[in-house]
Amino acid sequence: MRISDLPSLNATLNTAATVLLIAGWICIKCRKKIAHMCFMLIALLVSIAFLTSYVIYHVKVGHVEFNGKGLIRWIYFPMLISHVLLAVATLPLVIMTVIPALRQRFDKHKRIARWTLPIWLYVSVTGVLVYLMCYIWFA
Repeated sequence: MRISDLPSLNATLNTAATVLLIAGWICIKCRKKIAHMCFMLIALLVSIAFLTSYVIYHVKVGHVEFNGKGLIRWIYFPMLISHVLLAVATLPLVIMTVIPALRQRFDKHKRIARWTLPIWLYVSVTGVLVYLMCYIWFA
């Protein structure tokens, strides 16, 4: 695998995380606790793989410029800013969500997960959109 392959790998991992998070959410709504735990654990592992790949890519390549012109810049940059800010918040939120679950403090887990899930999903989905905008649609 070349360094130039990492952005598409990252988008794939983000897409997988999105699907896994939604599957985990559906499972817990259907009271399928074991399936929920499995999907969420895999989502966590996929997100760790993403973060590792993302850091490696940006350490090697640095900043990637957005080439879109006109109105699309008014869409891209607010989305990118919100994505970055919420991505920074996601890691501590995930940790604060997982720890109570591991301690079987499901009341606390549920309270925090209500915030963590939508933020994590937003970050995953906008991560894929940032990839598409930077590397595919406006490359």
